Amino acid sequence: MTPSSKTRPIPYGRHTITEDDILAVVDVLRSDHLTQGPKIAEFEQAFAKYIGSRYAVAVSSGTAALHLCALALGVNSQSRVITSPITFAASANCVRYCGGTIDFVDIDFTTALMDLDLLEKKLKTSPPGTYCGIIPVDFAGYPIDMERIKTIADRYNLWIIEDSCHAPGGWFLDSNGTRQQCGNCRYSDLAIFSFHPVKHIACGEGGMITTNRRDLYEKLLLLRSHGITKNPALFTENHGGWYYQMLDLGYNYRLSDIHAALGLSQLSRANSNLAKRKEIAARYDVAFEKMGVDYIKHDPSRVGHAYHLYVIRHPRRDELYEYLKKHNIRCQVHYIPLHTMPYYRRLGWKPGDLPHAEKYYQHCLSLPIYPALSFEEQNNIVRLIQNFSKL
Repeated sequence: MTPSSKTRPIPYGRHTITEDDILAVVDVLRSDHLTQGPKIAEFEQAFAKYIGSRYAVAVSSGTAALHLCALALGVNSQSRVITSPITFAASANCVRYCGGTIDFVDIDFTTALMDLDLLEKKLKTSPPGTYCGIIPVDFAGYPIDMERIKTIADRYNLWIIEDSCHAPGGWFLDSNGTRQQCGNCRYSDLAIFSFHPVKHIACGEGGMITTNRRDLYEKLLLLRSHGITKNPALFTENHGGWYYQMLDLGYNYRLSDIHAALGLSQLSRANSNLAKRKEIAARYDVAFEKMGVDYIKHDPSRVGHAYHLYVIRHPRRDELYEYLKKHNIRCQVHYIPLHTMPYYRRLGWKPGDLPHAEKYYQHCLSLPIYPALSFEEQNNIVRLIQNFSKL
């Protein structure tokens, strides 16, 4: 370890930029297209192949992806949608952007995923037609049971947007024993991913929507670029080769070729980087099992965890957070339950409404996990937590 790296803070997540990444971006900078060029389609096709979906649409952020999904599915002021309280705000906000109402289902405390028994109970006890959709979240990289969600959704005629921002490369086994990749849309209408710097694939900013539905794919292409098309087959009239039409009210949610080139380069290392995340998580598991520190467990024979986050639960979480921060370990808390945020309180939610999420929040702590985290750095983190337990 170099002298400078000894004092460099260790964050919970960190991107890695290689020389290949830099060269990929430089090639675009030297090309004829900085945006709306060939790298977008190349990235979309490569990502769809990686995830196993039919289509992929690159956009400017994961939040933009969620917003466009909600728009494409027709969310409006009459819509009521369910999501988890343990997620980033965008998972719920996308419904509010469209004027819809968001409802929350509490989590299963053992997994921090939406409790599907409670989901079924809420739908069963609500008047028919109360809800139009569900936005389940693959929290921390732990795949939620999309097959069961699809069964529930079909029973109540609901659409599904899978928030897979934490889980590219994650998978679960369905009832036939088939491995289903997170976001492949086998059991959802749409799925979304984020390319924020701490995510598996870092574009600086960026997002991707996947789907197997041609109608939604075409709608998304229109909505991400002002609702404007240059396809003569869609025109109501045609004034010439220069002509275009605005067919719907869309947004400028495009991804640039610069970001796409970086994403493509990062995607080429996705499998090796995921393997490194799993190695780090396995070492944490062994250490915390010996220490008696509570961490979120899963069955690796049935679930392929993508490990965007590594979460422990500690009864002295606040003290541990400050202790690690004092020693240059920058952990994070994921997440403050959304229903307790001032904005959602103004909409009628209050503390006590979702007790499992609130209990989880009191104890959860996300430890550093990213491919470049060294063995020595990880050992230091574990040693510090062990030392803290003796205080």
